[in-house]
Amino acid sequence: MNLRFHEIAEQRNRVLNPLSETRLMQLAEKIELHEATRLLDLACGRGEMLCQWSATYGIMGTGVDISEVFIESARARAHELNVWSRLNWVVGDAAEYPQPFHEFNIVSCLGVTWIGGGLVCTLKIMLEALKVDNGYIIVGEPYWRQSPTPEVYHAIGTQPETFTTLGGLLARFQQVNLELVDMLISSHEEWDHYHTSRWHSVYQYLRDNPQDPEAQALYEWNAHSRRVYLQYERDYLGWGVFVLRPA
Repeated sequence: MNLRFHEIAEQRNRVLNPLSETRLMQLAEKIELHEATRLLDLACGRGEMLCQWSATYGIMGTGVDISEVFIESARARAHELNVWSRLNWVVGDAAEYPQPFHEFNIVSCLGVTWIGGGLVCTLKIMLEALKVDNGYIIVGEPYWRQSPTPEVYHAIGTQPETFTTLGGLLARFQQVNLELVDMLISSHEEWDHYHTSRWHSVYQYLRDNPQDPEAQALYEWNAHSRRVYLQYERDYLGWGVFVLRPA
Protein backbone atom coordinates (compact mmCIF):
# COMPACT_ATOMS: atom_id res chain seq x y z
CA MET A 1 0.00 0.00 0.00
CA ASN A 2 1.25 3.47 -0.93
CA LEU A 3 0.37 5.43 2.21
CA ARG A 4 0.59 8.83 0.52
CA PHE A 5 -1.77 7.78 -2.26
CA HIS A 6 -4.16 6.41 0.35
CA GLU A 7 -4.09 9.72 2.26
CA ILE A 8 -4.88 11.65 -0.91
CA ALA A 9 -7.70 9.31 -1.89
CA GLU A 10 -9.39 9.55 1.52
CA GLN A 11 -9.60 13.36 1.64
CA ARG A 12 -13.38 13.42 1.06
CA ASN A 13 -14.16 10.62 3.54
CA ARG A 14 -14.51 10.96 7.29
CA VAL A 15 -15.16 7.25 7.72
CA LEU A 16 -12.44 5.39 5.82
CA ASN A 17 -14.58 2.33 5.15
CA PRO A 18 -17.80 1.51 3.25
CA LEU A 19 -19.88 2.44 6.30
CA SER A 20 -21.98 5.60 6.43
CA GLU A 21 -21.91 7.95 9.41
CA THR A 22 -25.54 6.99 10.10
CA ARG A 23 -24.62 3.32 10.24
CA LEU A 24 -21.66 4.18 12.45
CA MET A 25 -24.12 5.48 15.01
CA GLN A 26 -26.34 2.43 14.52
CA LEU A 27 -23.32 0.35 15.47
CA ALA A 28 -22.99 2.38 18.68
CA GLU A 29 -26.59 1.55 19.57
CA LYS A 30 -25.79 -2.15 19.47
CA ILE A 31 -23.34 -1.96 22.38
CA GLU A 32 -23.48 -0.43 25.86
CA LEU A 33 -21.66 2.91 25.67
CA HIS A 34 -21.35 5.33 28.58
CA GLU A 35 -18.87 7.80 30.07
CA ALA A 36 -16.78 5.06 31.68
CA THR A 37 -16.34 3.16 28.39
CA ARG A 38 -12.74 3.05 27.14
CA LEU A 39 -12.23 2.21 23.45
CA LEU A 40 -9.02 1.38 21.61
CA ASP A 41 -9.33 1.87 17.84
CA LEU A 42 -6.47 0.28 15.90
CA ALA A 43 -5.68 1.85 12.50
CA CYS A 44 -8.24 4.51 13.41
CA GLY A 45 -7.86 6.57 10.24
CA ARG A 46 -9.30 10.05 10.77
CA GLY A 47 -10.82 9.04 14.10
CA GLU A 48 -14.46 9.67 13.22
CA MET A 49 -15.83 6.73 15.20
CA LEU A 50 -14.03 7.73 18.39
CA CYS A 51 -14.97 11.39 17.99
CA GLN A 52 -18.64 10.77 17.23
CA TRP A 53 -19.10 8.22 20.00
CA SER A 54 -17.33 10.44 22.48
CA ALA A 55 -19.49 13.44 21.52
CA THR A 56 -22.71 11.42 21.81
CA TYR A 57 -21.98 9.02 24.67
CA GLY A 58 -19.04 10.60 26.47
CA ILE A 59 -16.70 7.65 25.97
CA MET A 60 -12.94 7.88 26.40
CA GLY A 61 -10.49 6.30 24.02
CA THR A 62 -7.26 6.00 22.10
CA GLY A 63 -6.80 5.96 18.33
CA VAL A 64 -3.63 4.56 16.75
CA ASP A 65 -2.66 4.97 13.11
CA ILE A 66 0.56 4.92 11.12
CA SER A 67 -0.49 8.02 9.15
CA GLU A 68 0.49 11.38 10.64
CA VAL A 69 -1.93 13.01 8.18
CA PHE A 70 -4.88 11.00 9.50
CA ILE A 71 -3.94 11.50 13.15
CA GLU A 72 -3.65 15.26 12.64
CA SER A 73 -7.11 15.22 11.06
CA ALA A 74 -8.43 13.19 14.00
CA ARG A 75 -7.05 15.72 16.48
CA ALA A 76 -8.71 18.56 14.57
CA ARG A 77 -12.02 16.68 14.51
CA ALA A 78 -11.80 16.04 18.27
CA HIS A 79 -11.34 19.78 18.88
CA GLU A 80 -14.20 20.57 16.49
CA LEU A 81 -16.56 18.31 18.49
CA ASN A 82 -15.09 19.45 21.83
CA VAL A 83 -14.03 15.93 22.86
CA TRP A 84 -10.26 16.43 22.68
CA SER A 85 -9.81 16.03 26.46
CA ARG A 86 -11.32 12.52 26.42
CA LEU A 87 -9.36 11.13 23.47
CA ASN A 88 -5.72 10.24 22.91
CA TRP A 89 -4.06 9.91 19.50
CA VAL A 90 -0.93 7.90 18.72
CA VAL A 91 1.11 7.83 15.50
CA GLY A 92 2.56 4.35 15.19
CA ASP A 93 2.19 0.72 14.20
CA ALA A 94 -1.26 -0.26 15.46
CA ALA A 95 -0.32 -3.95 15.65
CA GLU A 96 2.39 -3.18 18.19
CA TYR A 97 0.32 -0.96 20.47
CA PRO A 98 -1.98 -3.36 22.43
CA GLN A 99 -0.60 -4.56 25.77
CA PRO A 100 -2.12 -6.89 28.41
CA PHE A 101 -2.25 -4.10 31.02
CA HIS A 102 -4.48 -1.87 28.87
CA GLU A 103 -7.89 -3.42 29.70
CA PHE A 104 -10.04 -1.46 27.25
CA ASN A 105 -13.78 -2.16 27.28
CA ILE A 106 -13.83 -2.19 23.48
CA VAL A 107 -11.06 -2.86 20.98
CA SER A 108 -11.83 -2.16 17.32
CA CYS A 109 -10.10 -2.56 13.97
CA LEU A 110 -12.20 -1.69 10.94
CA GLY A 111 -11.08 -2.97 7.58
CA VAL A 112 -7.34 -3.25 8.18
CA THR A 113 -6.73 -6.66 9.75
CA TRP A 114 -3.69 -7.00 7.50
CA ILE A 115 -1.85 -4.98 10.18
CA GLY A 116 -1.35 -8.16 12.20
CA GLY A 117 -0.94 -10.55 9.27
CA GLY A 118 -4.59 -11.43 8.73
CA LEU A 119 -7.88 -11.66 10.62
CA VAL A 120 -7.06 -14.41 13.13
CA CYS A 121 -3.67 -12.99 14.10
CA THR A 122 -5.08 -9.46 14.40
CA LEU A 123 -7.92 -10.69 16.62
CA LYS A 124 -5.33 -12.26 18.94
CA ILE A 125 -3.50 -8.92 19.09
CA MET A 126 -6.76 -7.10 19.85
CA LEU A 127 -7.56 -9.49 22.68
CA GLU A 128 -4.29 -8.52 24.36
CA ALA A 129 -5.75 -5.10 25.18
CA LEU A 130 -9.34 -6.16 25.97
CA LYS A 131 -10.84 -6.18 29.43
CA VAL A 132 -12.28 -9.66 28.97
CA ASP A 133 -15.07 -9.31 31.52
CA ASN A 134 -17.97 -7.88 29.49
CA GLY A 135 -15.72 -6.51 26.73
CA TYR A 136 -16.32 -6.20 22.98
CA ILE A 137 -14.17 -6.78 19.93
CA ILE A 138 -15.39 -4.87 16.85
CA VAL A 139 -13.79 -5.86 13.57
CA GLY A 140 -14.47 -4.77 9.99
CA GLU A 141 -13.60 -7.33 7.34
CA PRO A 142 -14.23 -8.10 3.66
CA TYR A 143 -15.82 -11.43 2.71
CA TRP A 144 -16.59 -13.25 -0.52
CA ARG A 145 -20.15 -12.77 -1.79
CA GLN A 146 -19.56 -15.59 -4.28
CA SER A 147 -16.76 -18.01 -5.05
CA PRO A 148 -13.95 -16.15 -6.82
CA THR A 149 -12.16 -17.44 -9.90
CA PRO A 150 -8.36 -17.39 -10.32
CA GLU A 151 -8.86 -14.30 -12.49
CA VAL A 152 -10.57 -12.53 -9.57
CA TYR A 153 -7.80 -13.44 -7.13
CA HIS A 154 -5.20 -12.12 -9.57
CA ALA A 155 -7.07 -8.89 -10.35
CA ILE A 156 -7.76 -8.01 -6.73
CA GLY A 157 -4.25 -9.03 -5.72
CA THR A 158 -5.16 -11.41 -2.95
CA GLN A 159 -4.47 -15.02 -2.04
CA PRO A 160 -7.25 -17.64 -1.72
CA GLU A 161 -6.81 -17.84 2.06
CA THR A 162 -6.84 -14.06 2.67
CA PHE A 163 -10.62 -13.65 2.68
CA THR A 164 -13.41 -16.12 3.23
CA THR A 165 -17.21 -16.36 3.16
CA LEU A 166 -19.51 -15.21 5.97
CA GLY A 167 -19.58 -18.81 7.19
CA GLY A 168 -15.79 -18.90 7.01
CA LEU A 169 -15.60 -15.70 9.07
CA LEU A 170 -17.69 -17.35 11.78
CA ALA A 171 -15.22 -20.25 11.88
CA ARG A 172 -12.28 -17.83 12.16
CA PHE A 173 -13.96 -16.00 15.04
CA GLN A 174 -14.53 -19.30 16.83
CA GLN A 175 -10.90 -20.24 16.23
CA VAL A 176 -9.88 -17.53 18.71
CA ASN A 177 -12.77 -18.27 21.09
CA LEU A 178 -14.89 -15.27 20.10
CA GLU A 179 -18.68 -15.33 19.81
CA LEU A 180 -20.40 -13.36 17.03
CA VAL A 181 -23.23 -11.40 18.68
CA ASP A 182 -24.13 -8.79 16.04
CA MET A 183 -23.11 -7.43 12.66
CA LEU A 184 -23.68 -4.69 10.09
CA ILE A 185 -23.28 -5.58 6.41
CA SER A 186 -22.47 -2.72 4.04
CA SER A 187 -24.78 -2.15 1.09
CA HIS A 188 -23.72 -1.72 -2.51
CA GLU A 189 -24.63 1.96 -2.11
CA GLU A 190 -22.18 2.32 0.78
CA TRP A 191 -19.48 0.55 -1.24
CA ASP A 192 -20.15 2.84 -4.23
CA HIS A 193 -20.11 6.01 -2.14
CA TYR A 194 -16.84 5.04 -0.50
CA HIS A 195 -15.03 4.22 -3.74
CA THR A 196 -16.40 7.08 -5.83
CA SER A 197 -15.39 9.54 -3.10
CA ARG A 198 -11.84 8.20 -3.37
CA TRP A 199 -11.80 8.52 -7.17
CA HIS A 200 -13.13 12.07 -6.91
CA SER A 201 -10.49 13.04 -4.34
CA VAL A 202 -7.68 11.79 -6.58
CA TYR A 203 -9.14 13.57 -9.61
CA GLN A 204 -9.36 16.83 -7.66
CA TYR A 205 -5.83 16.49 -6.33
CA LEU A 206 -4.36 15.79 -9.77
CA ARG A 207 -6.22 18.73 -11.28
CA ASP A 208 -4.87 21.05 -8.56
CA ASN A 209 -1.35 19.58 -8.47
CA PRO A 210 -0.35 18.66 -12.05
CA GLN A 211 3.35 19.12 -11.27
CA ASP A 212 3.42 16.50 -8.50
CA PRO A 213 6.34 14.17 -9.40
CA GLU A 214 4.12 11.17 -8.60
CA ALA A 215 1.14 12.46 -10.59
CA GLN A 216 1.33 9.80 -13.31
CA ALA A 217 1.77 6.98 -10.80
CA LEU A 218 -1.16 8.29 -8.73
CA TYR A 219 -3.33 8.53 -11.87
CA GLU A 220 -2.50 4.93 -12.84
CA TRP A 221 -3.08 3.69 -9.27
CA ASN A 222 -6.51 5.32 -9.20
CA ALA A 223 -7.44 4.05 -12.66
CA HIS A 224 -6.47 0.51 -11.67
CA SER A 225 -8.46 0.75 -8.43
CA ARG A 226 -11.53 1.96 -10.31
CA ARG A 227 -11.34 -0.77 -12.95
CA VAL A 228 -10.83 -3.56 -10.39
CA TYR A 229 -13.73 -2.35 -8.26
CA LEU A 230 -16.18 -2.09 -11.15
CA GLN A 231 -15.10 -5.30 -12.87
CA TYR A 232 -14.55 -7.56 -9.87
CA GLU A 233 -14.80 -6.22 -6.32
CA ARG A 234 -18.34 -4.88 -6.50
CA ASP A 235 -19.76 -8.29 -7.40
CA TYR A 236 -17.43 -10.55 -5.46
CA LEU A 237 -16.43 -8.73 -2.26
CA GLY A 238 -18.74 -7.73 0.56
CA TRP A 239 -17.79 -5.89 3.73
CA GLY A 240 -19.15 -6.04 7.23
CA VAL A 241 -18.60 -4.91 10.80
CA PHE A 242 -18.77 -7.79 13.28
CA VAL A 243 -19.42 -7.39 16.99
CA LEU A 244 -17.70 -10.12 19.01
CA ARG A 245 -17.46 -11.12 22.66
CA PRO A 246 -15.26 -13.69 24.38
CA ALA A 247 -17.10 -17.03 24.33
